Amino acid sequence: MKEAKSCLWIAAILLISIGTHAQNAYFIDGYHGGIYGHYPLGQTNFMSDKLTENPDWSISIEIEPESWDVVKLRDPEGYAKFQKLFKDQSVNTSRIEYVNPSYAQSYFFGTSGESNIRQFTYGMEMVRKHFPTVQFTTYSAEEPCFTSSLPSLLKSLGFTYASTKNPNTMWGGYTASYGGELVNWIGPDGTKILTVPRYACEDLKPGSTWQTIASYNSKEYIQKCFEAGIKNPTGMCIQDAAWSGGWNRGPWLGNDTSQFYTPTHYKTWRNYITNFTVGSTNDDWHFTQEDVLTSLVWGSQVMQTLAQEVRAAENNIVQAEKMASLTKMMRDNTRYPKELIDEGWVKLLLSQHHDCWIVPYNNLQGGRTWAQHVSEWTSVTNENSRTVIERSLATLNRDGNSSIRLYNTLATKRNEIVRIQVPSMWKNQDWVVTSNQGMEQPAQIIVENGESYLLFRGEVPSFGYTTYNIRNAKVAAPLAPKVTQRSGKYILESDLYTLVIDPTKGGTIESLKAKKLNNKEYVDSRSKWRFNELRGFFGAKNNYISSSQQPATIRIIEEGPVSAKIAIDGMIGEHPFTQTIRLMQGEEKIDLSVYIDWQGNPAIGEQGVEFSAPNPRKAFYDDRYKLLVCFPAAIEQQQIYKDAPYDVCMSRNVNTYFNSWDKIKHNIILNWVDLASKQKDYGLAMFTDHTTSYVHGEEHPLALTLQFSGQALWGRNYIINRPINVSYALLPHKGVWDENRLWTKTEQTHEPILGVLTNIAIEDSLENSFLKIQDNAYELAAVEYKGNDLYIRLFNAQGDNSPKQITYFGKAEKIEWVELNGEVSSTPAVTTIGAQSSLKAEIPRFGIRTLKIR
Repeated sequence: MKEAKSCLWIAAILLISIGTHAQNAYFIDGYHGGIYGHYPLGQTNFMSDKLTENPDWSISIEIEPESWDVVKLRDPEGYAKFQKLFKDQSVNTSRIEYVNPSYAQSYFFGTSGESNIRQFTYGMEMVRKHFPTVQFTTYSAEEPCFTSSLPSLLKSLGFTYASTKNPNTMWGGYTASYGGELVNWIGPDGTKILTVPRYACEDLKPGSTWQTIASYNSKEYIQKCFEAGIKNPTGMCIQDAAWSGGWNRGPWLGNDTSQFYTPTHYKTWRNYITNFTVGSTNDDWHFTQEDVLTSLVWGSQVMQTLAQEVRAAENNIVQAEKMASLTKMMRDNTRYPKELIDEGWVKLLLSQHHDCWIVPYNNLQGGRTWAQHVSEWTSVTNENSRTVIERSLATLNRDGNSSIRLYNTLATKRNEIVRIQVPSMWKNQDWVVTSNQGMEQPAQIIVENGESYLLFRGEVPSFGYTTYNIRNAKVAAPLAPKVTQRSGKYILESDLYTLVIDPTKGGTIESLKAKKLNNKEYVDSRSKWRFNELRGFFGAKNNYISSSQQPATIRIIEEGPVSAKIAIDGMIGEHPFTQTIRLMQGEEKIDLSVYIDWQGNPAIGEQGVEFSAPNPRKAFYDDRYKLLVCFPAAIEQQQIYKDAPYDVCMSRNVNTYFNSWDKIKHNIILNWVDLASKQKDYGLAMFTDHTTSYVHGEEHPLALTLQFSGQALWGRNYIINRPINVSYALLPHKGVWDENRLWTKTEQTHEPILGVLTNIAIEDSLENSFLKIQDNAYELAAVEYKGNDLYIRLFNAQGDNSPKQITYFGKAEKIEWVELNGEVSSTPAVTTIGAQSSLKAEIPRFGIRTLKIR
């Protein structure tokens, strides 16, 4: 009996001992939202009071920075209380960390790299205005706001750590799981940032389509972490800042310790990583864009429209900023239009808010939806951009029409077809342009939307201008691109391509031969799909319907010495459509578009999948059922490459198909997808005018997603209520994407050569360049003035890491390399001859660097 009591006593001591020395777990709590998302008037007081009531609680916040202007005005008492609590930013004692200061909590994966930079720079400036002591240490987000190039951006902005978790708001997706306690997240340029990942053992939560098992430090989750060798595991939930709407408990885990692992300690990210983890790791995670796994309603009309609006505004504001900078460089006393540019950027950044993309139908303010606000915001950006460019051109030119001045906002010399608006009375005349070297070029007038435009081949130096004279041609130039008919088929031909269009098969392309690529045939005649075919699953027919099932008529819209364009008028089911194809002499891109005049709201996409929030199976996931434009290409052993913000990703996916939330694959096209051969002999690049999805697999040709209509996120009916109008392009080529400078060709589309009719005085220079880069090695990502300092951002897409000479033609008291947060990273050796300054740069592939010129 004594022995039994003795054993029980020893067991009790052991249990006490084990409990006393139980391993610690941690939790990252906080708040997410803002005045554009969800931020009740009393939220600031609520957070302050809960921090006071719970002295062991810490919070990480991602509140839209503009919110603090409103809070300061409407709730000065709560604002002052929160400011006081926020002031302490030391690693060990601060209880509030600002983890996502981006202006509008963008997803990042669907917008340009430059937009992503400005999300941070404008947001961080706003946060510092309200909280001067703020330290930006860790990047973290409650939504899947991630992209592969974030490490280099974050490090250059001054961040030390990151996390790729988003365990409790994963409706739109999540990052791939990888690793343990800490990893080195490595970006495409090789930059590392110490990161807490979604652990390899952090599974998606069964019965949920928005959570992982880390959203509520369950005993099972923490035990699983321990078993995986994670000594200091953490969970996370950055709560919605909507205390009046259900997220009203303060500390997320509550007081019932039977429901979560103990001991769990609340920490800020920076305190946790600095003081309560192993501190460093040799586990390098070479993160690619395909580790960003998201599932928005690609192809829905509302998404398509807002993505087109955002893309256009992105392109316009960047070019306007460059043009304003170029004007100030040329006319030093010109006032830089900072207010117009800042307002344009801010409105664009708001249009990139993640809620625009995931809940576009939700009401935001004034009874208007997010999508309606995107239209309003991007309209401001476009109007401001247009004003800046028009003022710049007016400042630099004189009224008249004897000459044409062309401006190039890229850092590569360009030789391409340019387009400038001319008086409508010119349209029935023949024209010729002459370069300042005396070279004559034929010109062609086209009419679009009632306006007349002149097309001709122009050559413009890098980041500079040139001048052409214009006069009436004595003899009309012969047709170069042309359209002919043979055996009922239409032949569209330029110096680079021959296309055969079959009107009996809906105007699909029967043959596409690239003349300068050994007459390579790009159409796979063995495929069951037809090239440039529209095809989708229509619910009313319970079957696939194709544009090739009905004959089409062909119209010639343009035919001249520069451009030939045809229109294909056909039917897909009962819905009339018009596709256009344009070839321009000497131009590698084949420009296409599609307009569909929808009759009603047809259901398009997979049918028979009843929507249920917890059910991982969703009808809108499988893009193979959506309306697609298909390109069965005669390319063997196909390999996909695709661009991403400041990155290009070689796909490792066998195909893009998935139909369940727990099996998401990256299938996003930002600007282009390149369908290449693994032998690297031939390829076909597909470009799009908006972020959407693409389809590709061994048994499915490359295709662009055009339309979905049906139930999707939160059971919302994503409807068709207007025609679709999408532009896309194809580029047949040899080799792979970088050999053909697809990145540069994208920038040429985004920033067309700007032309204006003018009268140039004899004493004016006819041609000039203000920035030259050896071997055209870098892309000119951005140029802007801050005060009297000029900032030039460069991006190395091509991958030549050898030193390159950069020559700047202009006043330069001092030239420095600076980080995105403004800190000087190095001072290059500069050779100055007169007003010409030269220096060497070594930028790694996919690296971005910024020059500051005083």
